[in-house]
Amino acid sequence: MSTMTLPETDTRNETAEETSDDRPEVFHYVQKDKIAESAVMGNHVVALCGQVFPVTKSAKPGSPVCPDCKEIFESLPTGGGDE
Repeated sequence: MSTMTLPETDTRNETAEETSDDRPEVFHYVQKDKIAESAVMGNHVVALCGQVFPVTKSAKPGSPVCPDCKEIFESLPTGGGDE
């Protein structure tokens, strides 16, 4: 198994889980630079947890987050430029 570092990971959550019952949707962390392209062009994005889906919704504050994405995101080093 190999490990890959994802550059510029966005903290906005995007959904891949559509539910037909009353369970809440789960939102995923995806690369920031891929969100708009996916929303406009319908391209698929890859979440930190490995889910692949087109961006269709933006999360609102307090929305449930994929536990796998959250765990991976919190384990990443904090970003920062050489500024």
